[in-house]
Amino acid sequence: MKSRTKQVLIALAVLLLVLVVLGGTKGAQIGAMIRAGESYKPPPEAVTTAPVVSAQWGSSIVAIGSIQPVMGVMLTAEIPGTVREIRFESGQEVEEGALLLRMDTSTERAELVAAQADATLAKAELGRTRSLLERDARSQADLDIAIAKAARARAAVRNVSSVISKKTIRAPFSGRLGIRKVDVGEFLQPGTQIVALDASNPAYVDFRVPQQALAEIRVGQEVTITGDTFGDRAWIGKVDSIDARIDPSTRNVLVRALVDNPDGRLRPGMFVDVEVSLPDLRDVLLIPETAVLYAPYGDSIFLVRGGEDGAEAKDGLTVEQVFVRVGERRGDLRAVVSGLEAGQTIVSTGAFKLQNGTAIVVDNVLAPEVSENPTPDDG
Repeated sequence: MKSRTKQVLIALAVLLLVLVVLGGTKGAQIGAMIRAGESYKPPPEAVTTAPVVSAQWGSSIVAIGSIQPVMGVMLTAEIPGTVREIRFESGQEVEEGALLLRMDTSTERAELVAAQADATLAKAELGRTRSLLERDARSQADLDIAIAKAARARAAVRNVSSVISKKTIRAPFSGRLGIRKVDVGEFLQPGTQIVALDASNPAYVDFRVPQQALAEIRVGQEVTITGDTFGDRAWIGKVDSIDARIDPSTRNVLVRALVDNPDGRLRPGMFVDVEVSLPDLRDVLLIPETAVLYAPYGDSIFLVRGGEDGAEAKDGLTVEQVFVRVGERRGDLRAVVSGLEAGQTIVSTGAFKLQNGTAIVVDNVLAPEVSENPTPDDG
C-alpha cells in the first residue's frame, strides 16, 4: 500500500515538473513576442507634402447668375386674322423693321379703297362749301358739317390702315428670333404667340447677393462671367444697376451686370457663375485643398515634424494632426484662417491613412499640380 502511494506521489511530482518546464518555456516565448511587438515599428507611409504659402488674394463676391436679353419680347397677334405669309426662319437674325408675318388683309384693303374714296369726296365737298360760303351761298353751319365729314372720312382711312398695319408683323428691334409657333393658314386670336425676339448683344446678367455685400458693390465694378458650358472662357462685364429693394424673404438684393456678347454664346435663361471683383487685397495662407480633412468636430491637416521643413525625403519624419480654420477656396487652393504659419510643411495627399506620430516617407515625384484656376487636361 505504501509502495503504491509512493508511486502516485512520484508521478505527480514528475507531472508538476513537466508543467513548470512547459509553462516557463511558453512564458519565455510570450515575453519574447511581447518585447518584439513593443519594438516593432510599422513601415513609414508614403505621402506628398507641400509648404504653407503666403499670398495676396483680391476679395470677390461669387454668385450664380442668369442671362437676360437687353431687350426681349414675345411677338403676338393684336387682332384676329388668318396667316397668309411667313417671312422668317426659326433662330434667324433680323434687323429692326424686317417683315416677319402677314395676315389676310383682303377685306381691309377693300374697305381702305372705300374709305379713301369717301375721304376724297368729303374733301371736295368741303372745298365747295368754303367757296359757296364766301359768296354767302352757304351758312357757317354747312361749313362746320362739311369739316366734320372730312375729318370722319380721314379717320376712317387711318382706322383701316391701322388694322392692315397690325396684321403685318415686323421686328420692333434687331435681334435673334426663337422657334416659330404658327403656320401659314392658321387663324390667330388676339394674344396668340408668334415668335420670341431677343436682343442679347450686349446681354444682362442678373444675380443676387446677400444684403451684407451691398456696402462693397458699386455700379461700374468689374464682373467675370464663366460657366461649365464654356470651358476656360470668361467674359468681363461691369455692374450696371442694383435693385432698390431687398427681398424680405431671403434678404438678398438683385444686381444686374452688362457684358458684351458679340458671338451670342450667352443665351437668355442660361445659368452662369458670376464673380464680382472687389478693389482691396488681403494676405492669406494657402494650402492644397487635398490636404484638409473635413470632420463635424473640426477640420484638420497633418503637419510634418522632424528634419527640416520642405525636405523632400528624410529619415525620422513623423506627422502631427493640427486643427485649422479654413476660409475661401479657389480652384485647387484653400485659404487657412488660423492654425498654421507660412513656411510650415504639411501633408498634401495621403493624409487619410495617417494619425498622430505616424512615420512618413515623402515622395513628391507624382505630386499633383495645384492652381488657383485649374483647367481640365483632355489629353
